[in-house]
Amino acid sequence: MTGTADHDRALEERIGYRFEDRALLARALVHSSASERCGGDNERLEFLGDRVLGLAVAALLLERFPDAPEGGLNRRFTTLVRKEALADVAAEWQLEAHLVVGTGEPESPVEITPAILADAVEAVLAAVFQDGGFAAAAALVERFWASRIESARLAPHEPKAALQEWSQGLGLGLPSYRELERTGPPHAPCFVVEVRVERHRPARAEGRSKRAAEQAAATRLLERVQADDR
Repeated sequence: MTGTADHDRALEERIGYRFEDRALLARALVHSSASERCGGDNERLEFLGDRVLGLAVAALLLERFPDAPEGGLNRRFTTLVRKEALADVAAEWQLEAHLVVGTGEPESPVEITPAILADAVEAVLAAVFQDGGFAAAAALVERFWASRIESARLAPHEPKAALQEWSQGLGLGLPSYRELERTGPPHAPCFVVEVRVERHRPARAEGRSKRAAEQAAATRLLERVQADDR
C-alpha cells in the first residue's frame, strides 16, 4: 500500500523500530482519502495511537516530575500531545514523504496538513504497539518526546500563551508573529519566525514547522525579558 520495502525501511531506521509485520506500518501511512484505493486507511490506528501516546506521555511526566502538582502535569501533557507537537515529530520522521493520500477535485493530491501528519504519527505509534507491545511504543515515545519533556521542565506553560498573558498583563497588546524565511525541501521545511511586542526588541527563532518556530521565538523573547528583570 505504500512505497518500496527500502522506502519503509528508511522510515523504520528514522523512528528506531523494525516491524515484524510491515503491513501494520503500511496501513498506518494510508490517509482516509486513499482508503478505497488501498483497501483501508489509518483511522482506527489513529484512534488507538492517541490513547497509546497519552498513556506513554503521562507515565513519562510522572517519572520526570515526581513533585509536580496535577495542574502542572496537565499543562505539560496538553503541550506534548497537541497537534503541533505531533506535526513536529512527523517532520523529524520525514513522514510526509511516506504518506499515501488520494486525489481531490480536480485530480490533484490532497494537501497534507499538520493535522494529517499528527494523525499519521498516532497511527504509526499504534502500529508499533500492535506489532511489539506497549513497551516498544513507549520506548519510541521516549526517544522522540524526551527533549520536548525537558523543554516542558524549563517552560511548563505553553510559550505563546505565556507571552500573550505577559504582554496583555502589561497593557502591551497582543504579540505579533511574522514568517521571515522558509527553506529546505517541501517534506522537511525549516521556518524562521519573528515575534514582536510593543516597546521590546523582537525575537526570532527557527523550527521544523511554523508553529514550532513561533513557540521558539516566544520562548526566546520571554527568556530575554525575564533576564532583563533580574
